[in-house]
Amino acid sequence: MSVFNQSRSRVIQIIIGAVFIVITFQLINLQIFSSKYKLAAENNAIYRKIVYPDRGIIFDRKKRALLENTISFDLIVTPSESKGTDTFALCSILNIDTAEYKKRMRDAIFKNTRVKPSVFEPLLNAELFAKLTENMYKFPGFVLSERSVRTYPYNTAAQLLGYIAEVDTAFLRKNHQFGYEMGDYAGMSGLEKTYESILMGERGIQRFIRDNKSRIQGPYENGLFDTIPVAGRNLFTSIDVEVQQLAELLLQNKIGSAVAINPRTGGIIAMVSSPTYNPNVLTGNARRKNWGRMVMDTAKPMYNRAIKGQYPPGSTFKPLGALVALDEGLITPSYGVGCGGGYGACGGVYVRCEHHNPGHAANLRLALANSCNAYFSDVFRKALDNKKYGNTNQGYLKWKEYMNAFGLGRRLEVDLPSEDKANIPDTSIYNKFFGGAKRWNSCSVLTLGIGQDKMTATPLQMANIMCIIANKGFYFPPHFVDSIEHEQVADSSFMNKYRSKHTVTNISDSDYQAVHDGMHDVTIYGTAAHIKIPGIEYCAKTGTAQNPHGKNHSLFVAFAPKNNPRIAVAVVVENGGYGSVAAGPIAGLIIEKYLNDTISTVGKATTERVSNMNLIPEAIKNWYTRKDAERAERLAKLALEEASEKNNDAIEINHKSNTEPLLEPGSKPVEGKDTSTKIKLNTALLLGNDKRKKIRDLKP
Repeated sequence: MSVFNQSRSRVIQIIIGAVFIVITFQLINLQIFSSKYKLAAENNAIYRKIVYPDRGIIFDRKKRALLENTISFDLIVTPSESKGTDTFALCSILNIDTAEYKKRMRDAIFKNTRVKPSVFEPLLNAELFAKLTENMYKFPGFVLSERSVRTYPYNTAAQLLGYIAEVDTAFLRKNHQFGYEMGDYAGMSGLEKTYESILMGERGIQRFIRDNKSRIQGPYENGLFDTIPVAGRNLFTSIDVEVQQLAELLLQNKIGSAVAINPRTGGIIAMVSSPTYNPNVLTGNARRKNWGRMVMDTAKPMYNRAIKGQYPPGSTFKPLGALVALDEGLITPSYGVGCGGGYGACGGVYVRCEHHNPGHAANLRLALANSCNAYFSDVFRKALDNKKYGNTNQGYLKWKEYMNAFGLGRRLEVDLPSEDKANIPDTSIYNKFFGGAKRWNSCSVLTLGIGQDKMTATPLQMANIMCIIANKGFYFPPHFVDSIEHEQVADSSFMNKYRSKHTVTNISDSDYQAVHDGMHDVTIYGTAAHIKIPGIEYCAKTGTAQNPHGKNHSLFVAFAPKNNPRIAVAVVVENGGYGSVAAGPIAGLIIEKYLNDTISTVGKATTERVSNMNLIPEAIKNWYTRKDAERAERLAKLALEEASEKNNDAIEINHKSNTEPLLEPGSKPVEGKDTSTKIKLNTALLLGNDKRKKIRDLKP
């Protein structure tokens, strides 16, 4: 054989040997090391059932559960195993058509593949669960899976607690490192979202062996590879559920917010954004019915105005303006101005006062008690024109530094998602607005001194400022959760920022005391003299914020008791007018309830009066009226359809308009109810008992 042929034979032998080695190595890898095909085979023979844990409970400061867990069931489908399902029977039970059935199947396959289980119908009610249980043998590939869902025994604090919902593909992409799967539920807002990793617990897995027809035969390996679920850990908060409920009652029929904080700890006692909603409407199957309606509601019940609402603080800002001037040595507590009804030293800019009586701004205490605009306009100009800073721009930057130190224009990092920082404008904003740094001065932005112009603050920021003033210069960051069950190192690392004392500035105690005295006078003979709290001396400041879109906003800030304060409050009522009219009584009752643990007889009368005060703007009222009319029309239409189904030609339905009750001829109408309730009750009388539930459950 030639040398050439010998070389070619050797190359062929080497190639064959290499292929043999690769094949042998791959066989060894597949048989011994790789689990890919083993898992694929096991997935055909083993059914993997997820056991969802109970989520952690959230307690108030007296260890009362603000939310609890109850058992519900999901209908789960594995599309690849659903061949032979009695589609008609399933659609009849679920009250869907075949088009919807096919759509859900396509969605399940798209989101979670054909071979993985997906939620087909979540959170079944008791009636649906019972019907499905009786007929599951007709639905191969479908199983009922138990899960824990939330209930809210106090029907309160919806925006604080937040809600949970099934994760979607976007959530899974964003949180892939946490091991979520389709069908899992997670916190989507509020404390549920912030503390999701603590509340969620750990899923358990049960494995069952299946035969060639996918029927469960029993536990796989006697449960050796099963894992048990681990319940989520509990949260203990500073919320007082009774104060929270009272604040929600007082703010009903209003748009606004109230925040109450314990200045000793930064723990939030109550936080209300109005209008609010019953948290039970976003749990279980009710969420599907109510979500769209609430999102479309023009009053935004899901919008937390306490941390996102931005309002000019108005005259509630004046104590802060006084502290800046005192600390800079620009005034003393005895400094006064002669106010004849307004401030006119800026020529074309005139700031009007509510008081004209002589001597009402003769010193700081009187100016605070009477809320003199002229006094605090003058004080603000002194701060911006302070000669030691050279010019107005530098004086403004120093003033802004004070504002940021007191928590304005920045986030306080409360343990809720989506907090806004509101606005303390930078000099660049005014440079652009006025056309250059040299084209504006302290007169150009004069109304900043009385909490107007481009300045805004959230109710949470206003309450935190009261904590700082109450504590004479320090605060703990506002937060809800005081402690976590079985706290771990990672938990402590997160919680330590809320347990750290923050010193704001080096303003002296004597300067703070001067402001305390003036704010106390507000409640003695000043603008809030008529708002009394039984047995408690307190400090407060009223505010009226200009609103270009309607009636002015009512604001009120306070802390109590005057000595050794234990609660700081801020209240904003949109379109409420003067601070002492709408916001003031609400703040007073919150303080009374928290400190006295009860409401006096006089306080109960005030509670009833304030809670019945309707300050919803006309545009929103008209929206609700229109929705009520549309709902009445749907009820009337449903009544006609139901009557037609019964083939009851003897029934004559009298409906002169969409808003009149439906009555059987000669029957007595239901009186003493609002129109929509009359329609519902009278229609039920008309149609009979078998149709009443459908009428009652109809949602707007």
